Amino acid sequence: MRLNGVTIEDTFAEAFTMYGARVTVTAVNEKWAGHAARAATGFATSIIGCGVEAGIEGPALSSPDGRPGIDCLFFTTSKEDMEKQLLNRIGQAVMTTPTAACYDGLVPDYGRQEQPAARLKIGGKLRFFGDGYQSSKVIDGRRFWRIPVMEGEFLVQEEFTVVKGVGGGNFLILAETAAAALAAAEAAVEAIHAVRGVILPFPGGVVRSGSQVGSRYKFLKASTNVAFCPTLRGIAAQTMLPPGVNAVLEIVIDGLTPEAVAEAMRVGIRAACLEGVRGISAGNYGGRLGKHLFPLRQILQ
Repeated sequence: MRLNGVTIEDTFAEAFTMYGARVTVTAVNEKWAGHAARAATGFATSIIGCGVEAGIEGPALSSPDGRPGIDCLFFTTSKEDMEKQLLNRIGQAVMTTPTAACYDGLVPDYGRQEQPAARLKIGGKLRFFGDGYQSSKVIDGRRFWRIPVMEGEFLVQEEFTVVKGVGGGNFLILAETAAAALAAAEAAVEAIHAVRGVILPFPGGVVRSGSQVGSRYKFLKASTNVAFCPTLRGIAAQTMLPPGVNAVLEIVIDGLTPEAVAEAMRVGIRAACLEGVRGISAGNYGGRLGKHLFPLRQILQ
C-alpha cells in the first residue's frame, strides 16, 4: 500500500489499556488558563519515567463558570495512580495559579454505554488545604469546594470521573533525512490536534527516542528501539530500516476511546506522507505490550 508515494507497511500499532481523566481548567483569561494547564500537564510524557501521561486536549468544550477554559487529559495505568497524580497536579499547579478554577471535564455518558471506572474525590481531599475555613455548594447534583487562598478563593469540583482509555497508539515516520522526518512529524501533529479525545504527550507531540520492551539490562523495563536506530544499522542484526532511511520519528497517541486513537492515527499518517518520507511503520511488539491493535492499512482504508 502506498500513499502519496510513501509505503505503508503491513503492520499494526500495539497499544494498551489505561485510565483516563479530563480536567477542565478555567481562569480570568486564556493566558492564565494556559499557565495552569501547562503546569499541570508538565513532565508527563511517559509512564516509564513520569508515572503519568498528560497533555492539553484543546479549548474547553464546556466552561462551567463561563470563563475561558482549557481541557487537559491525564492517563495512568491504575485508578490509584490517577488519584495521586490529580491531587498533586491540581493542588500544586492549578490551585496555585491566580484566578484558576478546576472542574471534571468528563460527563458520565461521554459517548459510552459502560459506567465510568471510578469517581475520585479530588476536590474532596484538596479542601483540607483550607484549614477548616473551606466551604461547599451543590449545583445540579455536583458538589464544589471553595478553598480560601490569598487572592480570594479556589473553586474545585469534589469528584473527577475516570474512564478506561487507550495508551500508546503510535506510528513511525521513516524518512531520508532528519529534516524530512521532522517536517512530516510537525504536519502530523497539526492534523491530529483537530481530533478531540486524544493527546500527544511528548514534547511538541513528537518522539525521537522511541523504546522497545525490555533491555539487556535487567533493571530497565524499556530501552532504545534498536531496530529503528540508523546509527545501529550496520551493528544490530534486528534492524528494520529500509535502504535510504536515515531518520525515524514517532508519534505517540493516548485517547479516551479506541475510535479516537484510530482517527488520530488516520489523519496523522495521511498528513505525514510528504516528500522525503520513505515509509510509515508502527510499534509492533508481538502482542506483549497491550490488547489494542491498530492495523495501519485498515485504518487508512
